[in-house]
Amino acid sequence: MIDLNATFFAQILNFLILVAILRALAEAEELKKNYQAQLAEAREKAQAIVDKAEKVAASNREASIQDTKREIEQMKKAAQAEIQRDHERAADQLKKEIVALSLLAAGKVVEKNLGASENEALVGDFIDKLDKDKIGDLSC
Repeated sequence: MIDLNATFFAQILNFLILVAILRALAEAEELKKNYQAQLAEAREKAQAIVDKAEKVAASNREASIQDTKREIEQMKKAAQAEIQRDHERAADQLKKEIVALSLLAAGKVVEKNLGASENEALVGDFIDKLDKDKIGDLSC
């Protein structure tokens, strides 16, 4: 017959403890796999976020460059317009000075003294006949 002594019960107890330990290890291994999978997923999401941030930064940088180029172009156009206005003012001033000098010279050259308004009309007609783009040899 079967001898049921303390060793038998100790072996059964040891066996049950071993089964419990193995089950806990299996559960721990399963938890470890789950954590590793979640960690890998979190890394992928983090990389996706970083990639998206880099794309947004590149897009913002490109938009900023385009805005700066537009501003520079507007500044160049404004400067060219200002230069043109200054050029026209200088040409007008030059015409006025030529008229004044022409009147002065004409007054000395012409023996017959005409009236001031007639002198200005003669010189004004002369100036109007000049090429709009050139006054003498000077480009406007």
